[in-house]
Amino acid sequence: MEYVYLGRTGLQVSRFCLGTMTYGDWDLDEKTSLSIIDRVLDSGINFFDMADTYGKGTTEEIIGKALQGRRDRVIVATKFKVRTAEGPNGEGASRYRIMKQVEASLKRLNTDYIDLYQVHRPDPNTPLDETLRALDDLVTQGKVRYIGCSNFEAWRIVESLWVSEKMNLERFVTNQPAYNIFNRYIEQEILPASERHGIATLAYSPLDGGWLSGKYRTGKPLPDNSRGERMNLESPENSAKLERVEQLGRWAESRGMQLGQFALAWLLHRPNVIPVVGIRNEKQLESNLHALQVKLTEEDLAQVNQVSPSPYKDFSQDGSFWFNEPRAYRFK
Repeated sequence: MEYVYLGRTGLQVSRFCLGTMTYGDWDLDEKTSLSIIDRVLDSGINFFDMADTYGKGTTEEIIGKALQGRRDRVIVATKFKVRTAEGPNGEGASRYRIMKQVEASLKRLNTDYIDLYQVHRPDPNTPLDETLRALDDLVTQGKVRYIGCSNFEAWRIVESLWVSEKMNLERFVTNQPAYNIFNRYIEQEILPASERHGIATLAYSPLDGGWLSGKYRTGKPLPDNSRGERMNLESPENSAKLERVEQLGRWAESRGMQLGQFALAWLLHRPNVIPVVGIRNEKQLESNLHALQVKLTEEDLAQVNQVSPSPYKDFSQDGSFWFNEPRAYRFK
């Protein structure tokens, strides 16, 4: 396993982060989940991401059981903000709710501290300084080590850094957006802002909901699940997307790898980006780990840009310079 620094911090995490949404009441039972987590830990992955809403809280409970006796081996990240209870304060990022939710997560996780505590989504109804002050207090109390955000636009990220600096508060060290070959929206503003300010990008949906895993291919039957049964590959949008899947799939296969491995390797190539991968079985784990061995060429990157170009344009450059290659440097 490879390890990298988490943004501008001195904390080292595995190159993959385990996304845990499938563990618990929403999908896999406890016994199956614990078995998979054992294999994940054996692989060297030491970074787990979850949220207080996943599985209605059962995900955090399962992770808490899995880490008994080995808590110090794992960097635990969880999130708050999304509604988990009825009533006017059943959601949000207010001080009241943060203090309540962190205690509930600590209890479910059966731990004294959370390594990375993230705002799941922006809360337009709560002043950002209120949220940051509450999170800063949690760091001072030792209940949280680092703080991060999720689904924040570039302007919100920059505003948060300004508030943190102005009020001498803890600053976000991570942002967690959707990011993959087919969804490069964050390259327009979010990724450049994160790179500029040393914020790590935890990329969820790295395989675009299965599109980049090879699940949907021309002439291949739809997966036997509720989502697959609802998928209409003949719609104009899906038909166009399927053609892009075929182009990238053929390219990956010509390079001796699966499409999913190629897609994950592309994300691993980006600076300060850590894919959040869902792992349901040992086969998926082994396939994902193989992506760590893939070394992309200039031709590989050009193929991705041709099939799914970046929206980023650098207006500081003369002419029309489109973002193709990231700046590879380590933030200090």
